[in-house]
Amino acid sequence: MTRILLLGGTTEASLLARALAAAGKDAVFSYAGRTDNPVAQPLPMRVGGFGGVAGLVDYLRGEKIGAVVDATHPFAAQMSRNAIEACRLAGVPLIGLERAPWVAAEGDHWVHVGNMEAAVAALPDTPARVFLAIGKQNLAGFAAKPHHYLLRLVDAPEGQPLPDCTIVLARGPFEAEGDKALMLHHNISHIVAKNAGGAGAEAKLIAARALGLPVILIDRPALPKREVVATIPEVMAWLSHAERGV
Repeated sequence: MTRILLLGGTTEASLLARALAAAGKDAVFSYAGRTDNPVAQPLPMRVGGFGGVAGLVDYLRGEKIGAVVDATHPFAAQMSRNAIEACRLAGVPLIGLERAPWVAAEGDHWVHVGNMEAAVAALPDTPARVFLAIGKQNLAGFAAKPHHYLLRLVDAPEGQPLPDCTIVLARGPFEAEGDKALMLHHNISHIVAKNAGGAGAEAKLIAARALGLPVILIDRPALPKREVVATIPEVMAWLSHAERGV
């Protein structure tokens, strides 16, 4: 049986882990370790990085991995790039499970930007109240603007991440009515978000549409060419082909 490495951290990865476990697959679920208490999985788990491309190559060879599924967050670009290169060097087939990006609907007021720096620049220069829905990794640059920031994080940060901010600890998926109430309670005027796609984090965009609020949406980072599918059945079919050597 082919041993599978599942690079996870998304809702889709957790659903795929269930499918792999139900099918009796020999698979390992890998978390990057960005959260203090990752969701338990029905597969053996490892937490932490691999040590770059070379470390991942060593892991693939040492653990006799026969296939890799990259179901990391669409903005975990470095991990995805490392996986592409490591699988190439180790000769291990790789598939990406990638959710479709969000697309604006009628009533949306979106400004698309290419990176975090552009998101900071797109915010007004006069004080505003901003729902900064980007996680905890890229907060520091937003201190350049004189805003009050609402941060929704899975884990409590060490210290005060921004000079003027309110922190709400919560783990998705979220609902639109709840996000609407959150924005009204904090008198939010702008939203900054990553275009992660998927249903679990879309609630803030639906709420912003209902409230007529502008959204600064950060586009996904570009990745080298790789094989990509959008659904778990497609991954399972691909794995069946990989096990047969097709």
